[in-house]
Amino acid sequence: MTSRDFSSLKDELLARKEQIEQNINKAIDEMSQMRAQDPKDEGDHASLVVGADIDAAIMDQQEKELNEIKLALDKMERGVYGICELCEDAISLERLRVKPYARYCIACREITEKEHH
Repeated sequence: MTSRDFSSLKDELLARKEQIEQNINKAIDEMSQMRAQDPKDEGDHASLVVGADIDAAIMDQQEKELNEIKLALDKMERGVYGICELCEDAISLERLRVKPYARYCIACREITEKEHH
């Protein structure tokens, strides 16, 4: 990986990190506003509950991605970015361009996914 590739991936990770942090803060604000609403009937209440559940699920996914990005940025600082956590081989640049916070090479990702399913 060239220093230009590394810099580009780092910029992408930092931009995505900032976007997710903004999304999470916005969702927290919206959830606070929803809690402050006074539902008029059961339909309004159900709508608020479903909306809150969806927002919580989205926030959970965003927080997971944010943690992965923070881990990737930490690995960059420690000089171990782009190394598979399982086999310790280099993760292909193509894979990192698609998923810059990838923790595993393609082969090991398939292994870890089978173990989790």
